[in-house]
Amino acid sequence: MNARFTEIRPYRPFAFADLTELWERRDLIWILALRDIRTRYKQSVFGIAWVMVPPLLTACIFYVLFGILLGPGQRPTVPGVPYILSTFCALVPWQLFATSLRYSGNSLVSNRSLISKVYFPRLVVPIAPIVVALADFAVALVVLFALMIAYGLAGDFRFDPGARLLLLPVFAFLAAMTSLGLSLWSSALSAVYRDFSFLSPFTIQILMYLTPVLYTYDSIAHSLGQETLAVYGLNPMVAAVEGFRWALLGGAPPDAQLILSAMAVNAVLLLGGIIFFHRMEQTIVDVI
Repeated sequence: MNARFTEIRPYRPFAFADLTELWERRDLIWILALRDIRTRYKQSVFGIAWVMVPPLLTACIFYVLFGILLGPGQRPTVPGVPYILSTFCALVPWQLFATSLRYSGNSLVSNRSLISKVYFPRLVVPIAPIVVALADFAVALVVLFALMIAYGLAGDFRFDPGARLLLLPVFAFLAAMTSLGLSLWSSALSAVYRDFSFLSPFTIQILMYLTPVLYTYDSIAHSLGQETLAVYGLNPMVAAVEGFRWALLGGAPPDAQLILSAMAVNAVLLLGGIIFFHRMEQTIVDVI
């Protein structure tokens, strides 16, 4: 009979998180993710179909709004692409980011009874909702392709992605990692200061307007100076959304500097978030 031992080590406040232990307990991520999926759509008539309702409704609302404000032919879309298709395409990676951040940011508080009773790597908790958001992302992506086929059959859009389609997972990964980096900060802070739980939805809403989701990057680039564009590009979701839209719909490719800025900011958010989360871990367990 094989005995299993647990090594108890003193807490090191300046040590990097034990990612090896996280990898060994990675099955907990899938367990928590499956639990969240079952809970979220339990007793729902339409179930996971609700994934596509918010982005489609948002695209339709702004289709009407921009049509009234700017005129039918002046909507901020990719040239040669219908506005609803262009906007829904941007909303797919945005929903991945927003849903991940919304649920991960409050994950420690939601799982406080589990955290206070059982030991396991706490990083599992904010990571699990991102897996759930990836499942929603896969459903929304199927709907997006169906929408593209419908517009193609109607003659309003020509799907010709070429090799750039291979970069689609890269930009989706960038969106997921951006949400993870921010989630590590927000989840730790929300566990100690509950004000951040109320601030998170408002912050996500503001970020959506600061990201080319309801409009395109090119539609505002000409009216902003180089310095303003450089600051605007520090938002990693700008590159993620624009790159995702370009990989599927074409148009002008995202600027290389924009992508490099996104990767640099993302690395700082993620690495800093892991270290900050690790340092706050003991405080979280005591106060949650």
